[in-house]
Amino acid sequence: MARKPSVTRRGSPHAGYEVRERILAYYGLTHEELAKALGVSRRTISLLVNGRRGVSPEMSLRLSKLSGTTPEHWLGIQQVVNLERARRTGKTAVGRIKALKAPRGARK
Repeated sequence: MARKPSVTRRGSPHAGYEVRERILAYYGLTHEELAKALGVSRRTISLLVNGRRGVSPEMSLRLSKLSGTTPEHWLGIQQVVNLERARRTGKTAVGRIKALKAPRGARK
């Protein structure tokens, strides 16, 4: 049975989905083998792949070295997830903020 992708509610793939599909599945690695290759615990990989942990700057360095990508690639995926989560959970607080108006005499 195929696994459902780890995605945010708006549909953006979580970084763990890419780890699962582009590293684990493509190279035929287990969580344990990937953990050993990255120098992290099996639990860390499991949490990441299942969308329960995000990609830290340190993890982005590890993943980029292993996969031949850039740290920015992995952090970019995580940033989209973080922004979507903030938009979802911060609607009431953000909604109360009023935009600043330009002061009189200011150039546009």
